[in-house]
Amino acid sequence: MAKPSLPQGTRDFNAETVRKRNYIFNTIRSVFELYGFQPLETPAMENLDTLMGKYGEEGDKLIFKILNNGLDNPSKHESAKAEFEKILQGKNTANLTERALRYDLTIPFARYVAMNHGQLVFPFKRYQVQPVWRADRPQKGRYREFYQCDADVVGSKSLLNEVELAIIYATAFKKLGIDITIKINNRKILAALAELVGGADKLTDITVAIDKLDKIGMDKVKGELVERGLSETQISSIEKYLLISGSIAEKMEQIKSLLGSVEMGSKGIEEMEFLLSYFTDEPSPVSIDFTLARGLNYYTGIIFEVKANNVQMGSIGGGGRYDDLTDLFGVPNIPGVGVSFGVDRIYDVMEELKLFPLEVQSGTKVLFFNLGDAESKRAFALMQQLRNKNIACELFHEQTKFDKQFKYADKKQIPYAAIIGSKELAENTVVLKNLLSGEQQILQQEELIVFNKF
Repeated sequence: MAKPSLPQGTRDFNAETVRKRNYIFNTIRSVFELYGFQPLETPAMENLDTLMGKYGEEGDKLIFKILNNGLDNPSKHESAKAEFEKILQGKNTANLTERALRYDLTIPFARYVAMNHGQLVFPFKRYQVQPVWRADRPQKGRYREFYQCDADVVGSKSLLNEVELAIIYATAFKKLGIDITIKINNRKILAALAELVGGADKLTDITVAIDKLDKIGMDKVKGELVERGLSETQISSIEKYLLISGSIAEKMEQIKSLLGSVEMGSKGIEEMEFLLSYFTDEPSPVSIDFTLARGLNYYTGIIFEVKANNVQMGSIGGGGRYDDLTDLFGVPNIPGVGVSFGVDRIYDVMEELKLFPLEVQSGTKVLFFNLGDAESKRAFALMQQLRNKNIACELFHEQTKFDKQFKYADKKQIPYAAIIGSKELAENTVVLKNLLSGEQQILQQEELIVFNKF
């Protein structure tokens, strides 16, 4: 029999991990709710044509496709072989696969809005917390199955939405104790750069290449731009853009000098200045990064990326404006903007920095020892009263030695043991022991129910 294993890039989560993850989820949800967002869930799988072509050339390669049912039919075997050859060539065929696991939460949300726009109240503000799947190469902080927490607003072009989403990032990460930088750029500025170098049709090639700057460095980015057909003159202008540096004010002056004369660039700069005007306090969590491209095709305005300071980790959040997204599904003129939290990377950052509160890890508060039939019945009745007061309790499952029951409490990190033996049963008392400090006291059983230190 083969040794059991997990698919690469996936993980099991024990109780301690689940509690910590729920702490992250609940913290982020509380901020979403505070800003008027409402929850939504969509299916794990989508029709393949819903997803393909929405994430750019690189993203499409990472979509997990699902085989159609019925391939166990012998009459389909030969045709299936030919279809597999198409799949291996990066092509798609409805005869073999019509569905795929969702790559992110944004496109399924856009599909939902397109299907239900007649019933929605706009602007429609939703948040979504669900797993997504990407056929990426697993590495630290990058998994094939992972959760996203998204918040999106559709039906409004107001830049106040971008302001609020940036503040949501700042607020949520402050509650989690993570020191962050919110990097911003604007796809209009990138489009103006493409127009400036005479390659407006090369916008996707440019953004996909410069989005890799942090990972592969300037020389390899320039090499990739050459491979994508850009001239030395064009690449020189792009390099000048990528080398913009200094304070926020200095960067804005440099970008105005370079792209302010291009109409699209001027509009993008104006949007950036509006957002920045809401973050005047120092130190500000918001920073300009003109190398930020976010290689997804659907962004049209301000884009975000969140980095955890003082930790070697990729982005822990990202998003942006996507005014044309529902048009992909035949429903035009519904602008949108959204952000996403990368929960798995956030978890890794909080583990590394030891940011989880101690109480997050606790489950059962009191273990009642099992010392006999009559004793355990009395313990059970007391335990139920505590449970009715929302205090998590357990009764040890069998009558056994003290040592075994103490070891069970220790391994589960249960802070209190409640002991009712024959003497305590006769005297209507209970021995309550703090297993962390070793302190022990004898209480009347009714006093246990109102004990306020659990």
